Amino acid sequence: MRIRAIDSHTEGEPTRVVLDDAPALAGGSVAEQARDLTENHDGLRRGLVLEPRGSDVLVGALLVPPADREADAGVIFFNNAGVLGMCVHGTIGVVRTLQHAGRVPTDPGTGIRLETPVGMVTASILEDGAISVENVPSHRALRRIEVPLADRVVHADIAWGGNWFALVDDHGEELDRSRIPELTRLATEIRHTLNQRGTDRGFDRDGRPVGGEVDHVEFFGPPAAGGDSRNFVLCPGGAHDRSPCGTGTSARLACLAADGTLEAGRSWIQESILGSRFTGRYRPGSRAGEIIPTISGRAWITAELELQLDPDDPYRFGID
Repeated sequence: MRIRAIDSHTEGEPTRVVLDDAPALAGGSVAEQARDLTENHDGLRRGLVLEPRGSDVLVGALLVPPADREADAGVIFFNNAGVLGMCVHGTIGVVRTLQHAGRVPTDPGTGIRLETPVGMVTASILEDGAISVENVPSHRALRRIEVPLADRVVHADIAWGGNWFALVDDHGEELDRSRIPELTRLATEIRHTLNQRGTDRGFDRDGRPVGGEVDHVEFFGPPAAGGDSRNFVLCPGGAHDRSPCGTGTSARLACLAADGTLEAGRSWIQESILGSRFTGRYRPGSRAGEIIPTISGRAWITAELELQLDPDDPYRFGID
């Protein structure tokens, strides 16, 4: 099997977009197609993002037919751990890739609508060439729940920004690249502790109890590159986000809005552990406690490639 793809990075975090050649997925909506990818074609995900063709930090994006007639495309995001609900850095990478391939305009003000497994998102081209993404509705479910660890007690907000996040500011660590191994161990312990005991996160829009694991952990600290805050984000597969994490920034905005410390429309500059930056702002959502975040950042094309999944290759579906 040969698959054509284009690689990019968004403020340091890589994305691999599959434009053509992938097998058709069953289902109408992108959510249904994502389920089929997980249940019946997981080897494709693994072959695209795991070694020897990928790495733990790589996020894949598979372009699929949308069910919503207003969408320009459908997209399923995935990483080394599985399918993701949403990925803002990946959305910026997808739009930059579609521009590079000549499939969408590059004119400032152009709007691009993408159907994802968790809803519709809208991207816009800005005057300086950056790309903004109006993300899915975001909210904080729980405020400052106590998380006892082996050597300390921390407190976490649990918030949705397209994925579930535990957001921690009393971690007691310096957010510096030299401390990434220690930050990773601490964030992994927090995630394990939270998911072992479970958390009551209320109900979704249809009145069903909210379940599923808290799969991202986000630490916050003082800025170091002129922003409002610096973060460290542990992703589901154990890698850390090189970008400021768009869904994590959305979750952060939801918490700031809930606390009344950031007004609607005001910019928030979020730094990553590398010092790269996203600019976020929000408008109120249609439900109490809900916001609609918009995240802006830049992406660059890094490669055009043809991946081969040879049937004789024992690692065509990746190395765990």
